Amino acid sequence: MSNTGLLRHIETLNQWNPQNFCGFYQGEQRYGYLKASVVEALRQWPAYFQVESKTVHLNLALDTFEVRTQVLAEVTRGLVGQGVISHAHGERYPVTSSGRETAIATIDRTAASYFGLRAYGQHLNGFVRRPDGLMLWIARRAADRRVYPGKLDNMVAGGLPYDLTLVENLDKECMEEASVPANIAANAVSVGALTYCKETRVGLKPDTLYCYDLELPDDFQPRNTDGEVAEFMLLPVEEVLRLVRDTDEFKLNCNLVLIDFFIRHGILNPETPDYLDLVQRLHEKF
Repeated sequence: MSNTGLLRHIETLNQWNPQNFCGFYQGEQRYGYLKASVVEALRQWPAYFQVESKTVHLNLALDTFEVRTQVLAEVTRGLVGQGVISHAHGERYPVTSSGRETAIATIDRTAASYFGLRAYGQHLNGFVRRPDGLMLWIARRAADRRVYPGKLDNMVAGGLPYDLTLVENLDKECMEEASVPANIAANAVSVGALTYCKETRVGLKPDTLYCYDLELPDDFQPRNTDGEVAEFMLLPVEEVLRLVRDTDEFKLNCNLVLIDFFIRHGILNPETPDYLDLVQRLHEKF
């Protein structure tokens, strides 16, 4: 794989080998994928899980949303205590085979990738129009972040907990990450969703990112309040394109959000190498 170019970021985020996983089911419906280390750990809860050679089934007797959530919370605490799962995050993510509205339970955010569950996030491109072209607000992640410390990031980006609506969570993230007041955040435009599926050392990340554009006043200055961002930079869109194309400075999934922005705003066009692949592969099917 090339060290430069745009398509490499999409390829990096869509590398996984199904042979490395067992399906995680309840009844006939598959909800996730498990690596061998997690499969073996789940054998200690035979009342909850039926472990077979290629599948793990959540007991059908766990027949309510609340009971399944309680069981998965108990199991997650046990796996964290045993070091199988690195830590508990505290936010609740849905256990679902399609959308958030069809969830059968919730599970700790960190545990979601160990169970190979669909996860959802929201990313917002903050931009300014000037006579000489578009400018994008880019964040640099704080050096103490657990994941991607010091990497570049979208102006606002965060996971989507189950107990918040998209509007509620976007308002919260806008305020916490960039001090965007609610009256300005209300102008954010939903511009679609991106998907990718990446194998990690501990599991699988079949993620969906809801994307937004927010045109900001020329005098707006983002300020971080939750400690996640070290600094904000207002960069010409051409410089952001160069950083995405020629470097690995950005947190991985932010590259996809920016590629989508470049396409929608005509920064990339049908003359761009790999243009059709870029357009199509931003929406990989799981």
